[in-house]
Amino acid sequence: MSLPDGSNQNHLLAALPTAEFERMLPHLELVNLRLGETLYEPGGQLQHAYFPTTAIVSLLHILESGSSAESASVGNEGVVGISLFMGGDTTSSTAIVMTAGQAYRLPEKLLKEEFSRAGVMQRLLLRYTQALGTQMAQTAACNRHHSIQQQLCRWLLLILDRLPSNELIMTQELVAGALGVRREGITEAAGALQRSGIIRYRRGHITVLKRPGLEAHACECYAVVKKEMDRLLSAVRYRQGAPAVTV
Repeated sequence: MSLPDGSNQNHLLAALPTAEFERMLPHLELVNLRLGETLYEPGGQLQHAYFPTTAIVSLLHILESGSSAESASVGNEGVVGISLFMGGDTTSSTAIVMTAGQAYRLPEKLLKEEFSRAGVMQRLLLRYTQALGTQMAQTAACNRHHSIQQQLCRWLLLILDRLPSNELIMTQELVAGALGVRREGITEAAGALQRSGIIRYRRGHITVLKRPGLEAHACECYAVVKKEMDRLLSAVRYRQGAPAVTV
């Protein structure tokens, strides 16, 4: 099977059998996603699904006051736009690019058609949706019961798991918006981690120096989300560089 560059960086696409992938291949468009770009807004008609490869997208809920909080984030493990195959074409959240990069874009009609075939793609999408639900529920509990520093560590670890390096390019404003806290809270939490030698922060850049230290300061929420994601998406495996799946 001939794969376009980077397609096997998205776990869902990489898990598709040859026949299913090649049926979708002509309709997959590689797009560049800019930091802060909005992919969809509440109530808007979704036209495409996005399968991130190097980009990370935050699913935010924005209040009338302008305050926001992230319910989940999507990277190379998943897809943005689950409402397209879950029975609705709109959503109450806002999808904003948190880490610039690339994604494969698929027209909503093609995603619905592929889902309706009840093949491997449907089963993978349903597994991913369950994992995303776990992330949303755990995020809600984390935001209610854990400190800003614990939330920041959990959030940074989930972002790191999707990146090839230990450096994140993003501002404190974006992080504060994702966690639903004041910027001053992020400044204080990041400062404490920097003084401990766990991270290094300069404007727009966060470098993780000691991941074990980050894990030690995180709450249990990171491990819960990661374990469930790994369990549900364990069907993805690679054979000599080509995707294979057991469902």
